[in-house]
Amino acid sequence: MSATSCGRRATQKRETELRIHHCALRLTDEHGLDGWTMDDLAAAADVSRRTLFNYFPGKVDAVLGSTPELPADALEAFHRGGPTGRLVDDLSALAEAILSEKGFDPEVMALGHRILHRTPRLIVIAHERFELVTSELVDHILRREGEDFGEGRARLLVRLLVAVFDVAINQLNDDPGGRPVAEVFDENVRLARDLLA
Repeated sequence: MSATSCGRRATQKRETELRIHHCALRLTDEHGLDGWTMDDLAAAADVSRRTLFNYFPGKVDAVLGSTPELPADALEAFHRGGPTGRLVDDLSALAEAILSEKGFDPEVMALGHRILHRTPRLIVIAHERFELVTSELVDHILRREGEDFGEGRARLLVRLLVAVFDVAINQLNDDPGGRPVAEVFDENVRLARDLLA
């Protein structure tokens, strides 16, 4: 199999995953989480039920989408102390790599944000996922900076950057304007740095 066909297959898989996720969000927005079935989702996303379950084991997973994966090349650069040599900037670069890889759409993010805040059951599960991602990022920080950096400091840094990300998402919800999420996030990281200096 050629690299081109592998790349095309990966792109098609990603597009199918996003289509299913977006359809799950729309169905939840229109009918509530309990107002639709996986059969409804398969029909809306134009996939078979079997294909649907190859992507997501249940409706909550489809609504929340897949957990962001850290791109291997960006993670390797981070572990080596790059790309800038400044921890906060390098974590921001890692976040931007995740945002670029996931292809975040501001309108879809706004829809997800709205649904999340209307559905307490989803908030609990999203929080559990967030804790797993936080722990993973803390481990990467400690691997790079050493155990002496301190788990508490690493966890605080991740939570600060998540708060900055949340502000960026709220700004995009209030004024979509077509700006990339990574750009708004980076702008808010600079603002937070100025405020905390």
